[in-house]
Parts: sequence; structure tokens; C-alpha cells
Amino acid sequence: MVRRETLALPAWPAALDGLRVAVISDLHTGVPHAGLDAASRAVDAVLAETPDLICLLGDFIDSSARISWPVDPDALAARLAPLHAPRGVVAVLGNHDWNSGGRRIADALQAAGIPVLEDDARAAGEGLWVAGVSDYRVRGADLAAALAEVPDGMATLLLSHDPDLFPLVPSRVALTLSGHTHGGQVGIPLVRRPVVPSRYGERYVRGHVTEGGRHLFVSSGLGTSGVPVRLLRPPEVVTLTLRAPS
Repeated sequence: MVRRETLALPAWPAALDGLRVAVISDLHTGVPHAGLDAASRAVDAVLAETPDLICLLGDFIDSSARISWPVDPDALAARLAPLHAPRGVVAVLGNHDWNSGGRRIADALQAAGIPVLEDDARAAGEGLWVAGVSDYRVRGADLAAALAEVPDGMATLLLSHDPDLFPLVPSRVALTLSGHTHGGQVGIPLVRRPVVPSRYGERYVRGHVTEGGRHLFVSSGLGTSGVPVRLLRPPEVVTLTLRAPS
């Protein structure tokens, strides 16, 4: 369930070398195999990693799947509330969240002590800022607003549920973190290609992507969308170790 990666980032400061970031994406609570207990298992897996920062990348609840049941946002937030890390826990919402309560989900998370960034940013301890954008498809992401408060030259992580925003991300962002694609959900290229929810096909389907000196990491996440099946794409939480240039 835990995927561990080390990313060397050219603009990452030496003072933050070795920073460990845990990522939970695409819980899709409310579909088969994705109940509240699954959320608690993800929390336990992340806490066992003892990360410096925890990032939640959206699609917490899914009420639009062919097979789904109602989920109380407060009940889910209570399962996520034990998450803690020295540099904090931050979240963004995904497209399915806005089809499943939207603001109610954000309010429940914030009441549980998990700030939700909607085209906003916040400091995450000394020398680090985290910015988060609204869901690119449903809400329209405002990158300028998200980065407006970030001091010049500050190491910055950007949370964007949808990786299709990445071509627009400026170079001042050290790393963009996304989910949404589920890694194609089925890990067979000719089968997954038609169902990857991206205008770029498999370009941002999973893992570490570099383009023009900019860096993106896409998690395959935990839940399912549409058909409740994952094949060769097991559910994952991710721990990233971020390294400065040697």
C-alpha cells in the first residue's frame, strides 16, 4: 500500500534536503472497497511513515459512481483527523468532491483541523510554502491567486488534484503533486488509454514527470471511479523524499 520514492529537484534548497512528504489521493469513499475503514487504514499507513508534511489531494467522497452509498463528510473527516506531521496537513478538493457536497466536505475537513486550500497558500514551517488550487475541471484553477502570497524565492509545493494543470505551472514551483488519474486504474496500456481522465492521454498517468525543468508527481491513489476494479494498479499512499542537488 505504501509507495516510496526519492525525487531530486534542481531548485530544492539544501536546508530542506531529505524532507519527507506523504500523499493520500482519491479515497473515493462511498464506492465498493472504499469505506470509512479504508480511510482509517490509509491514515495508519501514513502515520507509520512519520512524514514531515502530509498532503491530501482530493476526491474524498464519490457519490456519482454507478455503485455508491452516501457518506457523511463529518464521519470521514473524523477518520482523517488523527493525521499529523511537524509541518502540518493540507488538502485540496477534487472533481468528485464538488459532485458530493463540495463546501460541506471542505468545512468538515477544516473543522477536523485539516486546512483546505482553494487558490490559496500557507507556510508549512520554516523555508517551505504549500499552495493549492481549486479543481481544474469543475472550479477552474487560479494559479496566480494560489501563488500570490508566496514570498519570492521560497521553496514551494503546489497541490492540484488534476495533473492537466501542470503545463501552466510556473517554474517557481519546485514540485506539483496531483492525483485524479488513478494511474489509469487498469495498468494495461492499450486498455487504460481510453479511460485515463486527461486531455493529455497517458502523459501524466502516474509517477514522476519532468517537463522543461519543472517537476510533477502523480499518485495512483486509493479508490476507483466508474467500474470498481483496479488491475496492476494497486491502491497506494505515497511517501516522497525530496532531495536537493548534490
